[in-house]
Amino acid sequence: MPQPPRDNTKRASPRLYLLTPVIEDAARFAREFAGLADGSDIAAVLLRLKAADERTLINRVKALAPAVQNAGAALVLDGQADLVARGGADGAHISGVEAFVAAVGSLKPERIAGCAGLHTRHDAMTAAESGADYVMFGEPDGGGQRPSTEAIVERIEWWAEVFEVPCVGYAASLDEIGTLVTAGADFVAVGDCIWNAPVGAAAALAAAAERLAQMEAAG
Repeated sequence: MPQPPRDNTKRASPRLYLLTPVIEDAARFAREFAGLADGSDIAAVLLRLKAADERTLINRVKALAPAVQNAGAALVLDGQADLVARGGADGAHISGVEAFVAAVGSLKPERIAGCAGLHTRHDAMTAAESGADYVMFGEPDGGGQRPSTEAIVERIEWWAEVFEVPCVGYAASLDEIGTLVTAGADFVAVGDCIWNAPVGAAAALAAAAERLAQMEAAG
């Protein structure tokens, strides 16, 4: 996952970070992904896999990795750092600073190590100091709850001002994209607002990409 440099005089253009639905049929999703990714600048794809035995999970990663990587995006597994190398993924996304600290050594320096589930500023700083390639703010917890928009914006603004490690802001809706970018997010994560969109996933993803393009043009 590319890391935009922290340069307040010339900030790199924010990019999309696509969270998949929970995937069981990876081969089918791989076929669909090409159409989804066409025309959208996706930096990375966070692969959320349905629970299965280890061999099945590895095979699912192997089935999807080429489609994502050939589109110029990094494939990041949701947890399961132990499967990254064997499945041919590019990294892992770990929730919780303690779990991240325990897993980061198995990923770095060859693989991406991202961290979410950061409830305090101290947690976020610990993740950065431990080698996180990015931190994510605003994602829902296991119960579907997330901080207020104001709290997410405050955390991103603080991070963008102080740290060089890239920040991902999670957008629960397309309308949040501009707010997160203005706050200083280097990447905008989109997931359920894409897959549940009445217009269809492809149109929703294109609309998300257009929001980013508009922010860049307004610049």
